[in-house]
Amino acid sequence: MSSAPSLHASPDLSTPFSRRFGLRLPLVQGPMAGGPTTPALVAAVSNAGGLGFLAGAALAPEKIASEVAAIRALTDKPFGVNLFVLDPANPGEATVRRALEAIDPVAAQFGLPPGVALARYAPDFRTQLDVVIALRVPVVSFTFGLLPQADVARLHAAGSFVMGTATHVAEALAWREAGADAIVAQGAEAGGHRGTFIGEAPHALIGTMALVPQLVDAVSAVDARGASGLPVLAAGGIMDGRGIVAALALGAQGVQMGTAFLGCEESAIPADWKARLRASADTATSVTRAITGRHARGIRNPLMQQLEARPETVAPYPVQNALTQPLRQRAARENDGDYLSLWSGQGAPLSRRREAGLGARQIVEALDAEWRTLLGKLPGNVSGNPSHES
Repeated sequence: MSSAPSLHASPDLSTPFSRRFGLRLPLVQGPMAGGPTTPALVAAVSNAGGLGFLAGAALAPEKIASEVAAIRALTDKPFGVNLFVLDPANPGEATVRRALEAIDPVAAQFGLPPGVALARYAPDFRTQLDVVIALRVPVVSFTFGLLPQADVARLHAAGSFVMGTATHVAEALAWREAGADAIVAQGAEAGGHRGTFIGEAPHALIGTMALVPQLVDAVSAVDARGASGLPVLAAGGIMDGRGIVAALALGAQGVQMGTAFLGCEESAIPADWKARLRASADTATSVTRAITGRHARGIRNPLMQQLEARPETVAPYPVQNALTQPLRQRAARENDGDYLSLWSGQGAPLSRRREAGLGARQIVEALDAEWRTLLGKLPGNVSGNPSHES
């Protein structure tokens, strides 16, 4: 591998977004809720010149605080925390009973007792938000819903840069109206949960190549009231330097890559999940709501197939997610990928182009070398594209 360039990208190979955070390349590491994004992973990406991101959505508020402290002990570079915008879940008894009718027989294969209704199905979002504001996290992103303007203002007052996830134009415009600083364009190729919050998720499966330029056109220009345009980050199917260059050519100011880091050394997912990522084919993933109650893309396995067989029993997120969690946690302890939620993007087979088990720093360095090499072969450069000027 060639020697790494300096941490700060040269002006001709940077965007306003990467310059704002002093990034070596315009790269955000996808948060990936469910365990992959350890403090070690987040810090390694930030130290290598990308923007590391902690998945905070599934964490209790005090756990978010301890994870942020651990990240700060490992890096003095900018990093982010992602949260899911959720209202408290109060399912009826019948909803829980129906869901467990399908889940319990699967869980029994691991010797687990029948499930029961829970006092809480997810951490309290409002408390999570208060903690993140108090911690003055440099970057905070949101998925699953729209944050009120007042909360965006609170984050800004704490010095946080706010990013909203959008799967189509109306959502991007809603985030712009709420005061967000950037939009993450989540293409249909992306692994994990869909961020759709306006309309039906199956209707918002827009590919990254089609989605990014439409969002750029919608939010990058100065609006009629004189408000500045927003940078767009491309997410979904981007696994190497080719994807980064393609996203920038479409007008994005950066990329968010999750699956590319899912199998890295610092990722906390089980070994069988990592192995299945590298062994997967281009048709290996499906979008399902059967595992968690919300549409998400992952590698098909018996868990997905068995729960999909009874769609009428699936409870809404986060209820279904909480009820299947004991089963998935047991499968993780036993390294049994048949009963994990194998979240993965459609680009996972491209991971075979790299050695297995690379560290996050090595991946960032490889990506940096790839996109710089490709841009060096193209006429013009990133900063010469007017769509990258804020």
